[in-house]
Amino acid sequence: MKESIHKYFQIGTLQWMSHPSYNVLDSIYKIACDDFFDAFEITAISDDEEREKAKKLLADSHLNIGYGAHPKLLSTGLNPNDTDEEGREKAEAALMEAIDEAEYLGAEGVAFLAGKWEEETKDIAYAQLLKTTRNLCDYAAAKNMIIELEVFDYNMDKAVLIGPAPYAAEFAADIRKTNNNFGLLVDLSHFPTTYETSKFVVQTLRPYITHFHIGNAVVKEGCEAYGDKHPRFGFPNSANDTAELLDFFRVLKEEGFFNSLNPYVLSFEVKPWGDEDPEIILANTKRVVNRAWALLED
Repeated sequence: MKESIHKYFQIGTLQWMSHPSYNVLDSIYKIACDDFFDAFEITAISDDEEREKAKKLLADSHLNIGYGAHPKLLSTGLNPNDTDEEGREKAEAALMEAIDEAEYLGAEGVAFLAGKWEEETKDIAYAQLLKTTRNLCDYAAAKNMIIELEVFDYNMDKAVLIGPAPYAAEFAADIRKTNNNFGLLVDLSHFPTTYETSKFVVQTLRPYITHFHIGNAVVKEGCEAYGDKHPRFGFPNSANDTAELLDFFRVLKEEGFFNSLNPYVLSFEVKPWGDEDPEIILANTKRVVNRAWALLED
């Protein structure tokens, strides 16, 4: 592709994935100083003083800010589709707090994931997730913010309710009946974990996609980093590398997601494994993106 990827996408990365061992302010500073990035996704900052300093750094950066509430849910076990109403309300309250923090930090929206489910209560869990998501969308709409649900695996690692692409499409359609500030976040690294292809996922979810992540996964049982661990591109026995990212770009181009006037955010969700250096892993990801983009036909 002769034109820059930055014409068609706001390239970002996830703070808690790219720099899991860094102080959050050091992480923000590094990304804010790197003009490869147009967007940055952050998560909860527990210290009030750090949060205030982060707000200033982010405001100065001219980065498009997103907020991921995933760690808030995963670290506590809170479940937005909990079949116990008290549990669902606790998860909703935590996500409402996330919306408030995201607004303070200058984020345009909040992304989250569904919770665990059981086959015998799947329909009840679906109704509970509808309730939570509609309440979040209503609250966010008053702040001119968007709510996004990231599509994860349903039986491999995270094992959450949403779920394979057709089920995610059904859920998104139901939410869009009442709330237009809702979208789906799709992640290349999750396609192998739901046994789906880029073409199938993007075509199935096309009307509802508002945000993209890219990354890698190991889906061979018994291998290192098996599951939803987001290892680097080129990791042993992994599913995604340059060829798979090129295919993903081709599908996005064919399906009309190259939008120069209002570019979609496309963020790295890649995490150092073991003692890998975070800066080398970021550079690794940039190289794969640059190569796949260079191979993409005009």
